[in-house]
Amino acid sequence: MATDRLTLPTSPAVAGASAGEERGTIIVPGIHCAGCIARVERILGATPGITHARVNLTDKRVSVAWRGGELDLEAIADILRSAGYAARPVAGPDAAHDAAREERRRLVRALAVAGFAAGNVMLLSVSVWSGAEHATRDLLHWISALIALPAIVYAGRPFFSSAASALASWRLNMDVPISLALILAAAMSLHETVIGSERVYFDAACMLAFFLLTGRVLDQMMRARARSAVGELVALQPATAQVVDPGGARRTVPAEDLRAGMTIFLAPGQRAPVDGRITTGRSDLDQSLITGEAEPRRGRPGSAIAAGTINLTGPIEIEVTAAGAETGLAEIARLMEAAENARARYLRIADRAARIYAPLVHIAALLAFAGWLAASGDWHLALTTAIAVLIITCPCALGLAVPAVQVVACGRLFAGGVMVKNGAGLERLAEVDTVIFDKTGTLTRGAPELAATDEMAAGALAAALGLARESRHPLARALAAGLAGRGALPAPVTHVREEPGLGLEGMAGGRAVRLGSRAWCGEADDRTQTDEAGPEIWLRIAGGPARRFTFRDRLRADAGETVAALAARGLAVMLVSGDREATVRRIAAEAGITDFRWGQTPQDKAQIVTALHGAGHRVLMVGDGLNDAPALALAHASMAPSSAADIAGTAADLVFLGGRLGAVTAALDVARRARRLVRQNFALAGGYNLLAVPIAVVGLASPLVAAVAMSASSIAVTANALRLRAGRPQARAARPVEARPAAGAVARP
Repeated sequence: MATDRLTLPTSPAVAGASAGEERGTIIVPGIHCAGCIARVERILGATPGITHARVNLTDKRVSVAWRGGELDLEAIADILRSAGYAARPVAGPDAAHDAAREERRRLVRALAVAGFAAGNVMLLSVSVWSGAEHATRDLLHWISALIALPAIVYAGRPFFSSAASALASWRLNMDVPISLALILAAAMSLHETVIGSERVYFDAACMLAFFLLTGRVLDQMMRARARSAVGELVALQPATAQVVDPGGARRTVPAEDLRAGMTIFLAPGQRAPVDGRITTGRSDLDQSLITGEAEPRRGRPGSAIAAGTINLTGPIEIEVTAAGAETGLAEIARLMEAAENARARYLRIADRAARIYAPLVHIAALLAFAGWLAASGDWHLALTTAIAVLIITCPCALGLAVPAVQVVACGRLFAGGVMVKNGAGLERLAEVDTVIFDKTGTLTRGAPELAATDEMAAGALAAALGLARESRHPLARALAAGLAGRGALPAPVTHVREEPGLGLEGMAGGRAVRLGSRAWCGEADDRTQTDEAGPEIWLRIAGGPARRFTFRDRLRADAGETVAALAARGLAVMLVSGDREATVRRIAAEAGITDFRWGQTPQDKAQIVTALHGAGHRVLMVGDGLNDAPALALAHASMAPSSAADIAGTAADLVFLGGRLGAVTAALDVARRARRLVRQNFALAGGYNLLAVPIAVVGLASPLVAAVAMSASSIAVTANALRLRAGRPQARAARPVEARPAAGAVARP
C-alpha cells in the first residue's frame, strides 16, 4: 500500500460551510447540562435560515451555519438572548477559552467566600448550641447575619443568575430550587433573628452554598482539561512565507495571502505553510506532523509536500497547490473540531435526571407548604417545612456523585503516571471494547536506534562517527549515539559537505569518506516493499566497499504484556500505522497483534474509528502523532504518551507519563472501578432522597436538620468515592469483539 499520500480529500461532514453558507461561533456561558444543550440546539434548529447548530459543552460555545444574506452572527446571538441565555459572538480565536477561564475564576471566588462564611457562622452556631441565651444569643445571630447575608448574595450569584434566566424564559433548571432554598433560608433566618427566635439557619444556608459550589468548581476543573485542540493546531502553521517572484526576487508575505500557483522558498529548519510540490532543490523532509513516522523522507523536484512538513537539510522552492483552509492540515483541524462538537452531546446521568428532578423538587416543596398550612394554619411552620424540603432535596449529592469519583480517580491515576485531561473521557474509557494502537512512539519508543552494522574496521567506524556528528539528520544522530555507546571514538574529518537528501562527504585519514543513502555510496537500490530491514545509512571509504548500518524503532518494554492483558480483558486490539507493510507486520508480530493495517493517512485512521463506531463498537485510540489527532478526537476514549506531539496530547483524554505502556490497562481498570462507584453514588443519592424527602414533608426535619442531612449525603458519596484509593482495581472481562472483515490493507498471519 502506498505510504506517501500527503493530501486529505475533503470530508463533507467536517468541511467548511457549503456554497452560500456562512459559519460562526457564539459563546454561551450559561450552558450547564443536557437540558441546556438540547434547548439551544432546538431553538436554533427551528430558526429559518439556520442550517446547522451544534453545542460544545466543554468550551460553552455553539457552532452555527446559516444561509448568507438572511442572518448574521449578532442576530443569532440575539435569538439566544431572547431565550434567556447570555450569548455573544466569538471575538477572536481564544475568546471561548478566555470566557471559560473567567467563569472558573468567578466560581472559585464564590467558593472561597462561601467557605469563609460557612466556617465562621458555624463557629458562632456552636456557641449558640452550647447554651448562649437571650442578649448573647441574639448578638451572635446578628453577627451571623452580617457575615452570612452578604456571603450568600455574592456566592449565590452563579445560581441566582442561572435561575433568573431560566425563569425569564418560562423554564426550570437545577439552579431554581437551589436559589429558592438559599433565598428562603436566608430570609427566614433574618426574620427569626429580627423576632429574637432561638433558631436561625444561616449556617445551613452557607453550608448549602459551599457544598453546591464545590460540585460546580470540580465540574469546571474537569471541563477545563478538555480545552479545544483546534486552536493549537492552527498555531503550528507559519504566519509568513517567502514568495519567489518570476524574476527570482523574494518577498515576505502573510501566510493567508498565499494562493495556488505561487512559488515559495523554504530554508532548512522552516515549516511548510502550504501543500505543494518541490520545483527546485533537494532536501530531507520531516513529515512526522502528518504521517507520525520519525524517519525523514527524501524530497526532490516533483515530490509532494504537505503543510506542516519541516525542511531539514537543504533549501527548496515549492509550487503552491493548496493554501489556507484547503490544506491537509486545515482538514485535520476541521476533523478535530467536528469531533469535539459531536463529543459535546455525551450526556451524564445526572444531566439527564435534571429534566425531571427540578419540577419534582418544587412540587414536593409546594405540596408540603400547602398541606401544612391547611392542616395547622401556621404559615411559619408551613414555610419552615417547605424550606426543609427544598434543602433536603437539593441535588448536592447528585451533583457530587460523578466529580467526586473523577477527582479521586484522577489522583489515583496521576500517582501511577497517568494524567486525566477530560473527566468525561474517563467515563467513556470504562465502556470501550476495542483498542487501536498507533505504532511509532506508541507501541514503539518513537526514536531510531542502531540495530546492526556490517563487518568493518575500527577506523571505518571512527570515520562514520566523525561524519555523523556533523549532521542534524535523525538517523545520523542515532548512528552517532549508537557508535559512541559501543565505545567508538570519532576520527577527525575535514572538508565536510552535506548534499541534501543524499548524505555527507569529507576527508578522513587522507581518504574521501561518504555517509548517507545507498545511491550516495554507490550501491544499487534493490530494496523492495516487503524488505524486513529498517531504515539504513551506508558508509563508503574511497578504495573500499560500501558498508551498511541498519536501525530499528524498538517496542516499548511492556508492549507485548500490555496487548496480552487487554486481550485477557476481552478487548479487541488493532495496530494502525502510516508506515510501510514490512515494518508494521514485524512490529505487530512482536507485540502479539493479529489485526493490523499499514499506510494509513490521518483521514484513513479517522474513517476506521468512524466505521467501528457505526458497527456498534466503542474504541479507545492510543496514539502520539498529529496524524493520530483526528482519530483521537473521534474515538470513544483516547490516550497519548507524554512524548506525543503537543496537539495529539491535547486531543487525547488521558496522557501517560514514562515509557511503560501498561498505563493503558491500569487506566482501564481504574475507569471501570470508577464507573461502578459512580453508579453506587447515584444509588446512594437516590436512596437518600427516597428516605429524606418523606421525613421533611411530614415535618420531622427542620431546615438545620435538612442541611445536615443534605451535607451527610454529600459526605457519603465523597467517602464512597475515596474507596477508589484503596485496593487493587478489578476489571470484569468485556465481551470479545468479533473479527472484522478487512478494510484496506489488513493482514493476519
